[in-house]
Amino acid sequence: MRILFDKPIVFCLALIASGSAGASSVGDLLTEYEDVRAKGVVTHLVDVDNDTLLLDRDDGFYTSGMRYAHVSSLRTVDRMTSFGWRIGQELYTASDIKLPPEFVGPPNHPYAGWLYGGVFREVHHADGTYTKAGVDIGCLGPCAGGEWTQTQFHKVINQPLPRGWSKQVRNEAGVVLHGEIAPVRWMFGPSFDVTPAFSARFGNIFTDTGASLLVRAGRLNLLPSAPAFHAYLRAEVRAIGYNATLQGGYFTKNNPHTVDPKRFTGSAEAGIVLNRGPFGARLALVRRSNEIRGLPNSTGAQNYLHLQFSYTP
Repeated sequence: MRILFDKPIVFCLALIASGSAGASSVGDLLTEYEDVRAKGVVTHLVDVDNDTLLLDRDDGFYTSGMRYAHVSSLRTVDRMTSFGWRIGQELYTASDIKLPPEFVGPPNHPYAGWLYGGVFREVHHADGTYTKAGVDIGCLGPCAGGEWTQTQFHKVINQPLPRGWSKQVRNEAGVVLHGEIAPVRWMFGPSFDVTPAFSARFGNIFTDTGASLLVRAGRLNLLPSAPAFHAYLRAEVRAIGYNATLQGGYFTKNNPHTVDPKRFTGSAEAGIVLNRGPFGARLALVRRSNEIRGLPNSTGAQNYLHLQFSYTP
């Protein structure tokens, strides 16, 4: 894997250098990357988002997200620096996948798949603050393989098969720059903290900004790899500039149907985190608000499960 991904990481690091705190130049950033790769430890991360896991047979909107990340991290006294690459796929459908194609149209969500790979850098400080920056490159539309993935998965779990993928958005290559910063962390005793964060994405697939607040209680970990067992609540509001899963690709014409996004959306997440030894796990329930202008909020809001598993050999 190192042979396959070293050159893309080195090439793409220049794109995110300006968003990486503590690196004064691209040369410094590359030197830091080589140091982390040589001296650090590797963590494997698997993320799964899915509303079918809630046994919701209507199954729609943001219906599935799957990601794998390969992360190299070097921990010092006051911080942990990480570099990594990731691959992922996100699937979006109409409000009910059982709807036939002729009934899929505005204001319902268009079918869309986003398949991507990217690189990123993160710096987590011992005081709980952090910065993240990265770039994803991929494709939107039939090239993302969304119809095949959802159909095969539903066959395995014996759920209704999707019927409307013929109404998915057209193919478009995409690039998305993304970053996040948590400038402060407030402690209220050894077992309770609050961390605000700000994030942004820019590209022809997603362009938006967000602000979030994370509240944790239990055995806390200031650095991601430290032992932990705690519950958390996270709330986020987001301002939407462009969302190609709703509007079609920025440069694409003649989509089967598209809809206008709501300019402000929100989400809430409640979960638990367990890190012990080489293993880690996260289980959370996410509530996402309606994202489509013209669609009733009672119809457009959704729930899904978020699962994350980590392994550090």
